[in-house]
Amino acid sequence: MNKNLTATRASLILRLQDAKDVAAWDEFASTYAPVIYRVAMSRGFQAADAENLVQEVFLAVANSVSAWLERQDRGKFRTWLLRIARNEAIDMLTRRATRSLGQDGSDAEWILANVPERDEFSSALDLEHERTIFRRATEQIRTAVSPSTWDAFWLTSIDGLSVSEVAERLGCKPGNVHLARSRVMSRIKRLIKEQEDQE
Repeated sequence: MNKNLTATRASLILRLQDAKDVAAWDEFASTYAPVIYRVAMSRGFQAADAENLVQEVFLAVANSVSAWLERQDRGKFRTWLLRIARNEAIDMLTRRATRSLGQDGSDAEWILANVPERDEFSSALDLEHERTIFRRATEQIRTAVSPSTWDAFWLTSIDGLSVSEVAERLGCKPGNVHLARSRVMSRIKRLIKEQEDQE
């Protein structure tokens, strides 16, 4: 991945205005569809309903992203997306609940009581966003460093092996493992900070 993370992220939102930009929508979907789906499933949605919620959120984004971009007071993209996701979830649950009101209304109360809280959606979206930024940063850096430098970072920082185990496995000194890990981590942090500054 050779593109700068900040340029990719900033341009993605602008590109969502074009419903025919398949690459932009694929990137958007790969970032946000899993978290919307997981949160919906954790709150009692059936798989088909969770998939429908994802589609409803994407449709709402497609229909209103241009107007959102034109607003002077638009705020953060994820905050706006969060509001759409929660509103669509409430709409879906309300429609489903009204179909069961012929009983005593308790189904409706239970379903609406299980609408994900704003903080839960926000935390889940934030976590997914951080994972995506980290994944993109690591993809970019992996191609820019030697395989042994990358392995020293990955095996110690991600796989959790000790420095001595990794040094033995890679046939190098523990100091080299520390240095390689530190260099890669520093570059990842710099790319992530660039992304956060852009937002």
